[in-house]
Order: sequence, then C-alpha cells, then structure tokens
Amino acid sequence: MTLNEGFLTAEERGSPPAHLLRAEAAVEPDPPQTQVTKDTQIIAIYGKGGIGKSFTLANLSYMMARQGKKVLLIGCDPKSDTTSLLFGGRACPTIIETSTKKKLAGDQVGIGDVCFKRDGVFAMELGGPEVGRGCGGRGIIHGFELLEKLGFHDWGFDFVLLDFLGDVVCGGFGLPIARDMCQKVIVVGSNDLQSLYVANNVCSAVEYFRKLGGNVGVGGLVINKDDGTGEAQAFAAAAGIPVLASIPADDDIRRKSANYEIIGRPDGRWAPLFETLATNVALSAPNRPKPLTQDQLLGLFSGESVGRHVVLDPATMEDMCGAAIQAKPSLEVIYDTV
Repeated sequence: MTLNEGFLTAEERGSPPAHLLRAEAAVEPDPPQTQVTKDTQIIAIYGKGGIGKSFTLANLSYMMARQGKKVLLIGCDPKSDTTSLLFGGRACPTIIETSTKKKLAGDQVGIGDVCFKRDGVFAMELGGPEVGRGCGGRGIIHGFELLEKLGFHDWGFDFVLLDFLGDVVCGGFGLPIARDMCQKVIVVGSNDLQSLYVANNVCSAVEYFRKLGGNVGVGGLVINKDDGTGEAQAFAAAAGIPVLASIPADDDIRRKSANYEIIGRPDGRWAPLFETLATNVALSAPNRPKPLTQDQLLGLFSGESVGRHVVLDPATMEDMCGAAIQAKPSLEVIYDTV
C-alpha cells in the first residue's frame, strides 16, 4: 500500500498527514526473505555502548578472514574505536577527518588514505564530529556519502560488517535499517537490563520499518560476558531470534582484550567459539523479531534486580509547593448553552 498522492496537496506530499502514515504502517508487508540473495552480505551490528561490539567484531572479522573470506569492517561509532583491537590499539585515521584535511588542501581522498588491512581483514572508521561541534548521526550519513564516492557499491567483499552504537536513536544511526542498506542486523547484549533494553529497541526499529515495507531482519543475538544467569537467552527466545554465540565472562578473555590481543585465531583456545560464531553469522536468516513491552522485558529479571514491586505514588500539588494549597476562585467564564 502506498499513499494516494492524487488526493494530497503539494505540501501534504512533502509531509503526509499522520493518519495516512499510520494507515500505511498498519499494512502487512510481503513475507520476509529467508536467505540473503546478494553476493555481499552487509551486516550491521548494534548494541549498548561498552557491551563489547568492537571486541566481538574484531575477533569475528579476523576469524572470517582466516577462513578464507574477504571481510571489510567499518566502524560507525563517533568514538572511532571499532578497529582499535584489530590494529593492536593503534588509532585508524577516520574518513570524515581525512576528508576534511584533504579538502582544505585541495586534494581528494583515496582508498589508501582511509582503509587499512591486517591478516586479510580490511578496516576503516567513519568517525564523527568533536563533542559539541556537530551531530553524530549526520556524520554517519556524510561518511556513507563519502564511501559511495569511493566506489562502495563496486567493492567485492564476502562480508561487510558495520559497527553501530545502539544507544542513540537519531536517524543516522538507524540508516542501515531505514534504507535497507544491510540484509540483517546482529545485536550484542548481556544478562543485564540496559543492554537488553537497547537490543529490544533495535528489534522495535526493525519491526517498524518492516511494516513500512523494509526487508532488513535480525540475524540473532550474541551474548557477551555471559555469566550464566540466563536473561539474555530468555530475551532471545521471547523476541523470536536465535542466539548466535555465548561468549563467557572469562578472565582470560578480559585480560587479552585489555592488551589488544586477538583471541579469534584458528589455533587459539577460543577458536571453536569464534568459528561457530562466524558460521552462524554467515548462515543466519533475517528474522522478523517480536519486540517486548517494557513489562515483558522487566519480567525477564527477578523483582529484586529491577525493582518490579515498586509502586508509583502520584505526587500532589502540596508536595510540589511544600505547603498546603488553598483553592482559588476560578476566573474562567462559562457560557450557557442554548
């Protein structure tokens, strides 16, 4: 179903009335695709800040490359830290920063200025504005415009992995979902309410754009720092998405990651874990998720953990003013109806 533009004014076509948008959103789209059909799988990874997306992606991309896949990792977080682990802690020049410098010098950006590689993994950072000097979401949009100028759609990769911050809800960070730039998203979470809240928000965004005719689905959940309490597993089951891997809360992983050491190596202790993750990410279908309500999300945790038994006690005007309130005569004029 599309908006009937023949009955809209020019102004309304630019900004359709809310009731028409709601009517369009209520129409069920065609059945979701069950497998990725493009030669290149473009996968966006979302999660709460600090949950371990960059750690997961660095090791996942490294393992994929060791398996013979051609992989491009693109950091889409203004912190520009996606590639830090991959490059042993070294900062990668960002596309936005490099583009600005080149433009001021009258030069053009080349691939070698912004894309770097290690052991078969190609990686770059979009970057973003400095604090208080611009919109991070707009920076993402500008970064992808630059990628298109560099020939993004002609590159021949097996996998393109996009690292997105899931806490932020403005348009730029939802670009892959809203514009069908990827076939599926992967969410990274843990057994805590905040990370699952973000994961649920991503599922809600996917479902919203599916109702508008989009095709992006959720490939699954990666549980990081899994302590075995089971809330993330329960969330995945309730949302109708698979668990692609559970990375344990292990001191060996924590210590090596802190030292910028890749643990997703074929000959390492954690090789089976990341081999399984690489396989599951590649084969996962773009599932249509079932987002949870806030109460359902809280229901995954014990009452003691989330304060579920707290009662909302309405405030009074006396509370707000700190004194008893005397009723004052109303100055409202009331007209008799005839």
